[in-house]
Amino acid sequence: MRVIEAINNRHSYRGKYKPDPVPREDLIIIMQAGVAAPSGCNKQTTSLICVDDPEILAKVKAVIDPPIAETAPVFICVLTQRINAYRDRCYAVQDYSAAIENMLLAIVDLGYQSCWYEGHITDEDRIGDKIAKILNVPDDYELVCVLPVGIAEGESVAPKKKEFAERAWFNGFQGN
Repeated sequence: MRVIEAINNRHSYRGKYKPDPVPREDLIIIMQAGVAAPSGCNKQTTSLICVDDPEILAKVKAVIDPPIAETAPVFICVLTQRINAYRDRCYAVQDYSAAIENMLLAIVDLGYQSCWYEGHITDEDRIGDKIAKILNVPDDYELVCVLPVGIAEGESVAPKKKEFAERAWFNGFQGN
């Protein structure tokens, strides 16, 4: 698949997953895409934990309320470290966002589906902290996102996007 094709085919999948396991070789490719992402001042603030052990995965899913991706055979958990870079600025959000997008594109390229679950993981009930405890994540890391990975059981339907001309222009702002 070409990169542009993967970009245009990628969208959030919130349906059920087939029980088929995802081979470790594919998971390594997906995570390598994540760690290959650009990083502000090369601080490399993003780390990843792939959870494919059914017992550990069940423990992780048990603390997510309301539940998400209950049938996904794999979760990739995204960790960040808040490390200052250039002029005391921290680019951790940009770093992990780039890593997540790279992984989402690799996931689609390999024939799987996923969804970027961040707000549900980092909101006031701190589900990410509960998952981090299960996975023995050190205190200087924050678990900010989970990406379910698997083969979609149902049809994956892309949301309607605004027209290109409503969001992109040349040589100056031309919107309303």
